[in-house]
Amino acid sequence: MTVSWKSEWKMLTLLATVFAAFYFLPIDTPRVGKSLQEALALTQWYAREHVLLCLIPAFFIAGAIGVFVRQESVMKYLGAKANKILAYGVASVSGTILAVCSCTVLPLFAGIYRMGAGIGPASAFLYSGPAINVLAIIMTARVLGLELGIARAIGAVVFSIVIGLAMHFIFRNEEAVRNNVPMQLTESQSTRPLWQTATFFALQTFILVFATWSAPEEAGGFYATVYSVKWLLTGAAAIGLGIVLVRWMKVALWKIAAGGAVVLAAVLVFREQPLIAFVTGVFVISIITATDKGEGGEWFAQTWGFARQILPLLFFGVLVAGFLLGRPGEEALIPPAWINSAVGGNSIWANLFASVAGASMYFATLTEVPILQGLIGSGMGKGPALSLLLAGPALSLPSMLVLNGIMGTKKTVVYVLLVVVMSTITGMIFGSIYR
Repeated sequence: MTVSWKSEWKMLTLLATVFAAFYFLPIDTPRVGKSLQEALALTQWYAREHVLLCLIPAFFIAGAIGVFVRQESVMKYLGAKANKILAYGVASVSGTILAVCSCTVLPLFAGIYRMGAGIGPASAFLYSGPAINVLAIIMTARVLGLELGIARAIGAVVFSIVIGLAMHFIFRNEEAVRNNVPMQLTESQSTRPLWQTATFFALQTFILVFATWSAPEEAGGFYATVYSVKWLLTGAAAIGLGIVLVRWMKVALWKIAAGGAVVLAAVLVFREQPLIAFVTGVFVISIITATDKGEGGEWFAQTWGFARQILPLLFFGVLVAGFLLGRPGEEALIPPAWINSAVGGNSIWANLFASVAGASMYFATLTEVPILQGLIGSGMGKGPALSLLLAGPALSLPSMLVLNGIMGTKKTVVYVLLVVVMSTITGMIFGSIYR
């Protein structure tokens, strides 16, 4: 038996690298021990704070895209031949609706991309989803200064469009081949009125938005009011989703009623722990859809497919990110002093380092603001600060690993390079104006 080294060299290189890393890893040193602890701590925090409330609703939305959205509609509005103003306009402002992180947006991106969205509009959506977060931009302006807040808002919108157009131009030949593949429509994709599908997705989006609504710093105001009733709003959206499943998806009424009773019991028993009721609801909807022989079963199958592909890579990426960089405010293998010393001033190196560091780190929604506040207090320049703001929330090491599995190595590398290079250049320009 002969071995084709052209196809096996990547695996050989990976195995050799992993072996060397474990062989030479100085596990007895305090820094490595602390790094291992940070890797586990960050993964635990990610599992508790993001998988249940962010990723699982996103998986269900992505699965629904594959079952209930007409492929010809995706091609019409987001395909390579779609109206460019409409396609990029919708994709570039999607973050104002979805307050998601760089990992939560991945199932949604995978859903629309596999359904036929062009690489350009899909990339614009991929960047704008976590980058154009209204609350994060407001916090940036209030905590870090008005000029950084405005620059972040403008930069995020412009970046999403420019990156999308660049991806479309670079991969235009591959997109032409991809668009010539005949569409295969299922019966369920061609019979439901648009307003019913829109309602179905709106209810799921409400669940995602309200369940992940973070506590604001101030006690009063709109965001504080919504936060005080976030679980009531989440529950109302879940009830609406149950009604939709019975009326339009033909799920048995007794299943929804029984599942609702179980969730209500969890609410009453664990009043002070609403997350338990939310998890109960996730299990209930999973069992109901998994055992359904119609559209509900197709929905769960698609949802599970996304979860099976994305979750292992995400957890591995979070482990690596925690080992190298640690949690916010905690030290891991790479000392924070190195980062602080590298991002002072407004040199091309400082901005490039800030962009690369931001693209590698994992930022939960809104956490980039207090982290940057500390870095600026330690001497970070305003240019590198903007570079990190534009690259950090939209990318992370875990998201890069998943993107590689969704759209391939070449497209992933180009997308990451576009984000890093544009963030670096924009930071340098901003830093030369606001010293």
